Amino acid sequence: MGANGSPRRVLVIDDSHTVRRSAEIFLAQGGCEVLLAADGFEGLARVADARPDIVFCDIQMPRLDGWRTRAIVRRHPDFHDLPMVMLSASDSAFEDPRGGEAGAPEHLVKPFTGEQLLDAVRRLARAPAGAGG
Repeated sequence: MGANGSPRRVLVIDDSHTVRRSAEIFLAQGGCEVLLAADGFEGLARVADARPDIVFCDIQMPRLDGWRTRAIVRRHPDFHDLPMVMLSASDSAFEDPRGGEAGAPEHLVKPFTGEQLLDAVRRLARAPAGAGG
């Protein structure tokens, strides 16, 4: 929950239906408003339309991978500081030099737990729109 009692708006971008569904369940149980996207292009549209407080983004996706998705989001002035947590099934994926270039501050290795997701939301999410602060 945000400071004003409104739920955090969380976007999950992952090409795996199973991962999206698991994250949706965990986050909804934690009181978040959950948005889903199946790839980077859909994720970019959801960021622009829904203005989430935090994004969880898979690294390895077809068409537009997570690093490129993150870089595009970062170039937009409204979203340059939007918290983005990168997701991967492999810890070694975070050693990719593009991670440093994109400034990835946080990551989770799949499979993640609900507590890991909610902890990241509590620590990183921007204040929800309308939250005084």
